[in-house]
Amino acid sequence: METKRSSSSTTTAQASFTRNGNRLILSIAGDWSLHKRENKGINNLFSELNEQSDAEALEFEADKLGFWDTSLLIFVNRIKEWCREHKVKMEQGSLPADIGNLLALADEVPEHETSREDARRETFFAAIGNWILNRIAEFKGALEFVGEVVLSFGRILRGKATFDWRLFWLTMQESGAQALPIAGMISFLTGLIFAFVGAVQLRQFGAGIYVANLVAVAMAREMGAIMTGIIMAGRTGAAFAAQIGSMKVSEEIDAFKTLAISPIDFLVAPRLIALCVMMPMLVLYADMIGIFGGAIVGIGALGISWTQYWNQTVGVIGIGDIFTGLLKSSVFGVIVAIAGCQKGIQCGNNAAAVGDAATSAVVLAITCIVASDAIIDVLQEFLKF
Repeated sequence: METKRSSSSTTTAQASFTRNGNRLILSIAGDWSLHKRENKGINNLFSELNEQSDAEALEFEADKLGFWDTSLLIFVNRIKEWCREHKVKMEQGSLPADIGNLLALADEVPEHETSREDARRETFFAAIGNWILNRIAEFKGALEFVGEVVLSFGRILRGKATFDWRLFWLTMQESGAQALPIAGMISFLTGLIFAFVGAVQLRQFGAGIYVANLVAVAMAREMGAIMTGIIMAGRTGAAFAAQIGSMKVSEEIDAFKTLAISPIDFLVAPRLIALCVMMPMLVLYADMIGIFGGAIVGIGALGISWTQYWNQTVGVIGIGDIFTGLLKSSVFGVIVAIAGCQKGIQCGNNAAAVGDAATSAVVLAITCIVASDAIIDVLQEFLKF
């Protein structure tokens, strides 16, 4: 910002003060410009002001002020901070009107409302305690969100919810047909990797044909569901968080509440149901592609025929293996949808918060996917399923 006041014969920025009783009179003169070297006396001014901290008020005298730009604003802001620190009342009535307006505008956004955090150091135990409290708060927030989703399903079943069918079909398309290429590629490579690992070990015992068993069981029970869940967490879960978070920033969520429309019913439920419907289908597709990838290695590297590989695959996979993978896929779909929607609903009100929400949704979804997979496996072992 640049402006011009009454001309002055002094071209160097100057600032000095005099004392009149309990009042400090700060005189500002000359041209203030960021392109000119600052007067050395200005740098020493604050050390001299510290000796006058017992003053009650400070006023400006700017009759000899010439050209000025942002450098004057920076100087006045430093004076303002000094007055606040020493509890001295600053009177800015004689300053240029533009300076007063800019300082007033800066005061409209207090420091605690910006994205900058308090830089104060905290002790090691305080950091641990705050981390634990934050995790507890996040866990409570997650439970409350799950409870709201359950209540929303009750309203949907009773026909009392505002359900967005267009969003439901759109989400099915985005998490179904549009996800086939990436899910197929990752599953194919996963099958290849498992077949290569199995081939190296089993070939030493002349049991290379059992590569088909290894790949089939691994893909059907574990890897098909896990890899698809991770892909959807990074692809769809992040998209859910970003979409809903952007609506939160633009106050569309508040608009829904004003119109007595539940955001859970209108935004979360369609995404959750659509993803839960499509995840088992994606996992079945991923299983077949992964088995096909293993067959490429078995036939090309081990000399197994297509018929032998197919017979081994069909003979080792049971209904229980397929059901296990589908069960896990449904659980993973719920996890991805809830993580993405929850982080979006709880997003902050600035642009940076949208990116943080998407990142948090992916991390939370992947962590819960791995943990839930382990829990399901342990329960199956105990139940002998």
